[in-house]
Amino acid sequence: MGIKEIQEEIVDEFAMFEDWMQRYEYMIELGKSLPLIDEKYKTDDNIIKGCQSKVWVHAELKDDKLVFTADSDAIITKGIIAILIRAFSNQRPQDIIDADTDFIDEIGLKEHLSPTRANGLVSMVKQLKLYAIAYQTQLN
Repeated sequence: MGIKEIQEEIVDEFAMFEDWMQRYEYMIELGKSLPLIDEKYKTDDNIIKGCQSKVWVHAELKDDKLVFTADSDAIITKGIIAILIRAFSNQRPQDIIDADTDFIDEIGLKEHLSPTRANGLVSMVKQLKLYAIAYQTQLN
């Protein structure tokens, strides 16, 4: 499945819930299914700058596709990174670079987060794209 299809699937899932309490609960559940980062990668180098909580992200290239793992010390933040990883993991770096992130606005995530969490969300997206750029450069 491509990034766009996964993003549409996420939008549809969030649309099933009637209020933001249910959506937060769903995000917490998604966080529990997050592909967890190996402890050895929980270093300062892998911490996303600009997040109020600690969020670690690791990326590696497998069969020309970027595979992300992550963890966070906060349950909502863990859910946010889980959503992003679901959309962007196991995709070609160039596809990640070219992908838009409109689905975040479609589910209303930014407007329902505190300003510091919303900034963290932007930092997470930026970091995933930077990994994609770095790995795409290696492939060229």
